[in-house]
Amino acid sequence: MAMNIDPDKRRAERRRSTKETEVSVALVIDGTGAATADTGLPFFDHMLAQLGKHGGFDLDIRSRGDLEVDAHHSVEDTGIVLGQTLAEALGSKVGIRRFASVALPLDEALVEVALDLSGRPYLHYEVAIGEAAPLGSPPFEVQLAEEFWRAFAYAAALTLHIELRRGRNPHHVLEASFKGVGRALKDAARIEASGIPSTKGLL
Repeated sequence: MAMNIDPDKRRAERRRSTKETEVSVALVIDGTGAATADTGLPFFDHMLAQLGKHGGFDLDIRSRGDLEVDAHHSVEDTGIVLGQTLAEALGSKVGIRRFASVALPLDEALVEVALDLSGRPYLHYEVAIGEAAPLGSPPFEVQLAEEFWRAFAYAAALTLHIELRRGRNPHHVLEASFKGVGRALKDAARIEASGIPSTKGLL
């Protein structure tokens, strides 16, 4: 079930329930950066909070899944529901800037993010960290970040490029990625005109 709450503030809520997971997301695009997440994966919660904080979103994410199997279902389904919620909150996309990019440093790590709120789902993810140990407890496998971004990009129908320019610490690299996507989303979603930013008249 989904509903738009307040047309004056771009926001939406979504829930998704399967045999593997139950996920709910509430999102206000034009928020204050107050972001919380409770997925049963503390490291993932930390990353989602960074996404909301640096996106300027009011964001609340709740997820329960079969972590006794592994974290894949929870991470992927959270990406799906968050992407769907963002797409609904953006609505017709009238007046948005649409494109944005950022190079975001975190200590030795430097990650470049570029995105287009295009209506065309695509992910390019080039973040090679090598054989990295899982982060947090329960463990968050580093490769799950790519699964999250793919699910998010396709559910939100946006084009997303994430590339690691340099970095060795997996925590720093992933955190720079989440912060970078947040900053780029904030910029791309900003209202700066009155029409649809496409010659087709539709995004």
